Amino acid sequence: MRILTVQRNDAGQRLDKFLSKAVKGLPASMMYKYIRLKKIKVNRARTEPSYMLAEGDEIHLFIRDEFFGSPEADVDALYRIVPKLGIVYEDENILLLNKRQGVLVHEDATAGENTLILHVKAYLAQKGEYDPRAEQSFAPALCNRIDRNTGGIVIAAKNAEALREMNEKIRNDEVRKFYYCVVHGHMPKPADTLRAYLKKNSADNLVSVSDTKKDGWKEIITKYRLIDERDGLSLLEVELVTGRTHQIRAHMAHIGHPLLGDGKYGVNRRDRERGYRYQALYAYRVEFRFANGNGLLGYLNGRSAELPEDAVWFLKKFRKIP
Repeated sequence: MRILTVQRNDAGQRLDKFLSKAVKGLPASMMYKYIRLKKIKVNRARTEPSYMLAEGDEIHLFIRDEFFGSPEADVDALYRIVPKLGIVYEDENILLLNKRQGVLVHEDATAGENTLILHVKAYLAQKGEYDPRAEQSFAPALCNRIDRNTGGIVIAAKNAEALREMNEKIRNDEVRKFYYCVVHGHMPKPADTLRAYLKKNSADNLVSVSDTKKDGWKEIITKYRLIDERDGLSLLEVELVTGRTHQIRAHMAHIGHPLLGDGKYGVNRRDRERGYRYQALYAYRVEFRFANGNGLLGYLNGRSAELPEDAVWFLKKFRKIP
């Protein structure tokens, strides 16, 4: 029998969600069976998978030791890596990071140790703000994602409460994200709100966009504002109202204005010859517009973070075009 005591970063989640992370060798089917048979209890009492854990709760597990496994082998890597993070803002709960194009946000079979989340974990572990051996179910996590070849601001949470709250704010459209991008062609309007529907094809990592609603397709809303025009190209500020996979790239291509340098939704052979190896897209600003200032992150309400123009690799190149 083992006893797991619920820590601060474990609290506020369902029992079954906690156990899936804290006892990784225990199959889900057996976990639910053991809860039903009272081989897994909370505070020595019968419980339910949906029980919401509170700090200090004791989980009694009358199960074999083999289900607990051994510590993950990559823990030592967190103290070996030299973290490379473009920190835009940091406090006790969150990090705002300038992710460079070409960097993956999450682990990938080809990325090795060059992922943003691994460098976040290494940074916090070496600072003493994250102890991977002491945590039972939490690890620092990213609250938003950016494509590998897109750069810009990514939000990371240092603790579970901040992660839950920031994710909720993002779901409720209380965190607004603004991008610079360069597209081909002359825009028909100086500013517009584009509406369409998007479907993701996970098999080839592509999305499709339609002007008409179809079963299983999700609505996308993209706002743009024209900043400048040069040599058949348009520099735009884009605000994501919805945040779907490849939304800006696919939506702009759908209306006939693919991004400069985008080989997935445009034809970029000539763009590469002009020195644009990546799509000209950068998440340069975030704004926190919370419905109220309550909660752990209430102090962020009304605040924003913005990268300087020289952090956006394609702005200077665009403005040098005659």
